[in-house]
Amino acid sequence: MPLYEKLSLEGFQAGLSWITILRRRPDFRELFHGFDPDRVAAMTDDDVERLMGETRIIRNRAKILATISNARLVLELTNDSPGALDALLWSFAPPPRATAPTSFAQVPAVTPESTAMSKHLRTLGFKFVGPTTLYALMQSSGMVDDHVAGCFRAAP
Repeated sequence: MPLYEKLSLEGFQAGLSWITILRRRPDFRELFHGFDPDRVAAMTDDDVERLMGETRIIRNRAKILATISNARLVLELTNDSPGALDALLWSFAPPPRATAPTSFAQVPAVTPESTAMSKHLRTLGFKFVGPTTLYALMQSSGMVDDHVAGCFRAAP
């Protein structure tokens, strides 16, 4: 999944359970044009109103507007440099952990790296990019591995 889609879905997830978003992911993809930044950036006020009436997604005006605004910012970043969003986000990835956490209590919700990423994205104008949201993005994209020791997905 492209990082713009992850960033958008993590923003919609803020304050909600992740399963709520996952169940609606196909509808989000359909209604946000596959999270193609060019197509999302071209969405209009009429599109926003249509989405506000759409029961298949989270109908939060601020999150819908942020998704559109963030698409425009992604285009600014990537017009002359394809892959610039990926490079920017991955530049905040911490070094791999030496050992897997042994309990969920050892898995943070926020880190210095996610806080720095949040601060930087906000200076660029991105919305719904708080440190907790971005740490979740770091986890879901593989920038960090927080699988607890003993989990079948944990690094050996």
